[in-house]
Amino acid sequence: MSTSHENRAANKASQALASPLVRSLVPLAVVVLLGCLFHQEGAFFAWDTHRAMLREISVHGILACGMTVVIITAGIDLSVGSLLALCAVSFALLTMPLGIGATLAIAITLTLGTVAGACSGALTARYRIQPFIVTLAMMVFARGLAKQLSGGKKVTTYVLDPDGTSRTLDLPAIFSAIDTKVLGDNLSIVTLVFLGCAALTWLLLSKLRIGRYLYAVGGNAEAARLSGVPVRWTLVLAYAFCGLTAAIAGICQAAQETHGDPETGMGYELDAIAMVVLGGTSLMGGRGGIGLTLVGALTLGYLQKVLSLNAFSTETRLMLTGAIIIAAVLFQRRFSLDRTESG
Repeated sequence: MSTSHENRAANKASQALASPLVRSLVPLAVVVLLGCLFHQEGAFFAWDTHRAMLREISVHGILACGMTVVIITAGIDLSVGSLLALCAVSFALLTMPLGIGATLAIAITLTLGTVAGACSGALTARYRIQPFIVTLAMMVFARGLAKQLSGGKKVTTYVLDPDGTSRTLDLPAIFSAIDTKVLGDNLSIVTLVFLGCAALTWLLLSKLRIGRYLYAVGGNAEAARLSGVPVRWTLVLAYAFCGLTAAIAGICQAAQETHGDPETGMGYELDAIAMVVLGGTSLMGGRGGIGLTLVGALTLGYLQKVLSLNAFSTETRLMLTGAIIIAAVLFQRRFSLDRTESG
């Protein structure tokens, strides 16, 4: 009798742990526990540490919102880091040397990112080219275009006129407005933008018909097509949304750096993918959600912050981050497989 009760208790615990959200929270709890143990004389417990962490992950988290949508369709987008740089350069060019108003500059930049993402989606859907190849090509193209537009240098308030004279412009007010803090300097505007993108992604995936289409395409594209799902348009929308979030991230990055740098955003696509995967969204498509990505973003953010507080070198931090990501994914995969086998 005792053994029967123990078995039922073990089964209930296993079922609870099989929940994707619970599985994603375990790595986060482990990382936070490490922060509590290695807190560097209480630095980890200071609110400034958590506020700084939220600000540091916000741009990457915005990218991860779009990446979540693409990965749910069983795709991938390697171009988001380069699109971020292209949009950062474009936004800086529009608002500084060209002197265009903030509203119009934002609209043009968001359109640029959305169109670039839609092009990747169209090539993937229409010609059935692997998303890895299409977005790799877009990554190279966007980075090159960013360097072409900026002349290979940062776009700043320092302007060289055609006659050879130079002048320094005032930093546009929109830059300061985006890179400011609210609620008693306790929360960055960029973090609020990140949360807004997460809310928009949740709405897209959970409350709109297109969300069901995205999951259906990721689960089985051919079955979705036979069921009447517009697979091509669904893929175009997914990559267009990812391009839109890259443009938003580019504007935020330009505001934080107070210039447009064609070299910025390198490797950001890997951080975005890591956040999505750490949360437990399946790279095979059809499963996952923005809530899991938010947990993944916090896990990666706290991991990097704990390593930084304890003065690990950049090289060591990269190696440890990679190892812990693999361990977290293997942990989630184990329980996912166990649940599939028991089902």
